[in-house]
Amino acid sequence: MYEFMRNALLGSFMISVVAGIIGTIIVCRRKVFVAGGITHASFGGIGIAYYLGLNPIVGAFIFAVATALGIDVLERKGTIRGDSAIAMLWSLGMAIGLIFMFLTPSYASNLMGFMFGDILSISTIDLWCIAVVATLSLLLSVLFYRPLLYVSFSPSFARVVGLRVGLIETIISIVTAIGIVVAIKAVGIVLVLSIFTIPQAIVGKWKRQMGWMMLWSGVIAFVGALLGLAASYYLDWPAGAVITAVLALLKLLLP
Repeated sequence: MYEFMRNALLGSFMISVVAGIIGTIIVCRRKVFVAGGITHASFGGIGIAYYLGLNPIVGAFIFAVATALGIDVLERKGTIRGDSAIAMLWSLGMAIGLIFMFLTPSYASNLMGFMFGDILSISTIDLWCIAVVATLSLLLSVLFYRPLLYVSFSPSFARVVGLRVGLIETIISIVTAIGIVVAIKAVGIVLVLSIFTIPQAIVGKWKRQMGWMMLWSGVIAFVGALLGLAASYYLDWPAGAVITAVLALLKLLLP
């Protein structure tokens, strides 16, 4: 097997683990719009990193985490409505990315890979980064399952039983931001939310328990990634877009 295909398969599997766990938390907490804001704001970090000659993923990490924490702070202070804070940081990140794209020579040639993903270009270093995030997600879901469950479905009850809800929500936001960034390499900024939400929408009809939803959402995400990779390989279509289309078709076809 070609190395790029092996890397793509391994990357798909580990990203599916991340998407199954983090995507379920996002959906259960009804924070899909927040995830969208984090995703698009990370484009600002990519633009600045390219301008400075740094690894664009590092810039995306910094901007994604900063955006996640910024949304948390603005929501808790109550100085601005949550949806307004998300929209503001979303737009600001995209604007910064576009400005630095304009200022960087030959930047546009690399834009498509980050906007729409290029899973076939995943390197060994990328795999190690994804593996770390997948392991972190697994540890989070296993060691802190009950606190995650309480905070996701009833923050008020979580406070009653003595959980530090603010701290847990901050940790969730940071891990969500990191998980989204590692998936950008595969499906891109525009399409990344599909792999974090469509599998949960499929599984949610027949699995309500959060643990089972995490497991089966990861399975559905991996199946969609495999089918999408196969179709894109034979049709010579962009893999990220095909994976998204396959997941959407699975949602339409499965009862």
